[in-house]
Amino acid sequence: MSFSAIVIQFLNGLAGTSSLFLVAAGLSLIFGVSRIVNFAHGSFYMVGIYLAYSLIEYFGRGSALGFWGAILLAGLGVGLIGIVVELVLLRRIYQAPELFQLLATFGLVLVIKDVALWIWGAEELFGPRAPGLRGGIEIMGRTLPEYDAILIVIGPVILGLLWLLLTRTRWGTLVRAATQDREMVGALGVNQAWLFTSVFALGAFLAGLGGALQIPREPANLLLDVTVIGDAFVVVVVGGMGSIPGAFLAAFIISQIKAFCIGIGTVEVFGASFAMSKFTLVAEFVVMAIVLVVRPWGLLGRPQAMPRHAGAAEERISLASRPLSMAAFAVLAILIVLPATADTYTLVLLVDIFVFALFAASLHLMMGPGGMVSFGHAAYFGLGAYGAGLLLLKAGLPMELALALSPLVGALGALIFGWFVVRLSGVYLAMLTLAFAQITWASVYQWDEFTGGSNGIVGVWPAEWLTSKTVFYFMTLLLCGASLWLIRRIIHAPFGYTLRAGRDSPLRADSIGIDLRRHQWIAFTIVGAFAGLAGGIFAFSKGSISPEGLAIPRSVDGLVMVLLGGVQTLTGPVVGAAVFTWLQDEVARQTEYWRALLGLTIIGLVLAFPQGIVGFVKARLPARLGGGL
Repeated sequence: MSFSAIVIQFLNGLAGTSSLFLVAAGLSLIFGVSRIVNFAHGSFYMVGIYLAYSLIEYFGRGSALGFWGAILLAGLGVGLIGIVVELVLLRRIYQAPELFQLLATFGLVLVIKDVALWIWGAEELFGPRAPGLRGGIEIMGRTLPEYDAILIVIGPVILGLLWLLLTRTRWGTLVRAATQDREMVGALGVNQAWLFTSVFALGAFLAGLGGALQIPREPANLLLDVTVIGDAFVVVVVGGMGSIPGAFLAAFIISQIKAFCIGIGTVEVFGASFAMSKFTLVAEFVVMAIVLVVRPWGLLGRPQAMPRHAGAAEERISLASRPLSMAAFAVLAILIVLPATADTYTLVLLVDIFVFALFAASLHLMMGPGGMVSFGHAAYFGLGAYGAGLLLLKAGLPMELALALSPLVGALGALIFGWFVVRLSGVYLAMLTLAFAQITWASVYQWDEFTGGSNGIVGVWPAEWLTSKTVFYFMTLLLCGASLWLIRRIIHAPFGYTLRAGRDSPLRADSIGIDLRRHQWIAFTIVGAFAGLAGGIFAFSKGSISPEGLAIPRSVDGLVMVLLGGVQTLTGPVVGAAVFTWLQDEVARQTEYWRALLGLTIIGLVLAFPQGIVGFVKARLPARLGGGL
């Protein structure tokens, strides 16, 4: 690559830095003050670019004043939306566990996506080039778009304005104080509610402005929310939670890596050609994995105190409960006789519920007793599915043996990733699981010769004796039921109590000689095996496998199932998986805007049952009955 090409790619990276920094800075501010992991932040970015498109069309494409006015108004409009969201929704759940706040913002993502679908439609919308900035700047014989040059300036300017706001104003002093100790800020008489509202509005404005500025560079589409939130999380974590300069540094590093990967083109590795542009799909997650392994609190972040996990709210659960045993036997009896009266569609839906109940229960073992939140649990689900499919089609193994080996494939992935993950805690641990999951997804997505790439694998059918939906139903019921029973035994075994001891008080556990890291690593491997089995069953039930099985939405689905049912007991994720899967299926068949209805239902459940469905029921039952739930 010539020197002039290096300079141009460097400048392109600077242009990308600005937009990425804006959305990440807003997310960092919101998390730093309110401690909310805001999944809807990517949706604010998406709404910003859609609003910019509509406002530009209203003012006229040829007007420079109208263009820049539309950009600013789009950011302000998203800021107003942020105020409404904070007042109507988030202010009602600040006292709920942090993970349930995350669940509410996920429901908000679904609502905003369908509102955008209703207003702007499903087609991509291409905005105009900025009036007066349609040419290029000649630099050493190469051309840099004039608009990119403007973006290069905007990023540092916004960084400087934020620095002045946070360091030279009373409001900024309060924000910095709340980031360090918000309880003390409340004790000093500061109105925390309005402080949170103002911070959320500023964060939403920055996200909307970041999206609006991208209208000449990329089309507005409904996939931006998921794409951008992943990038924003990475930037915030790499830079250090709550650090605005850290967010800018991380955005700069990641944007430069992506720009140079595109500029390099193809490289030769051991005689084989590799397109570096493919690396852009996973570049930020590789960077995050490296940074978190070397410096767990980010580049410019500070070490945080040991967090109190959501799972710490789990109460002591009795191993046996007569009412619970009777209820379990009653449910099992119903499930056994159900195929005699149920149609094929119902059996297929129940198979999905069994599979996702096992998937959610395996995640609960990590989150509840283990106290480790995972944003990348779909990796082991997907590895199990692909392992079963590839062993069947590529290795020629019998279906039964391929399915039996799927837990080992999931466990092997968890064994490797877990060695790095258990060295972290809190949000950093969760984000490292996301990084490894995305690396796995990108590998599967781009390995066309082996995994089928984006097309996935087809023809993954069960053995002949399992072709009957009824027989496959009973096999799934047996495998998933036995796995759930085994997970319950693990939770109530000494190993499970050791995990809870380390979750509730790591220092005390260490002082009495418990090797907490080793126990967490073992737990990580165990849950990978159960998730892998769920993935293997799912692959044979559908007859095909696609990369979506490892993607971020699948991991989020698992979190939703656990939190919806309640993280306090194993019954919670099973109930949550059943409710979520049924709702998703039922609502999707009723209307085109099923995501909005599902999102509103999730938000309603969070507001009504802040401890989850099972947690709510348990709190209202007599101790004799509720203890076994």
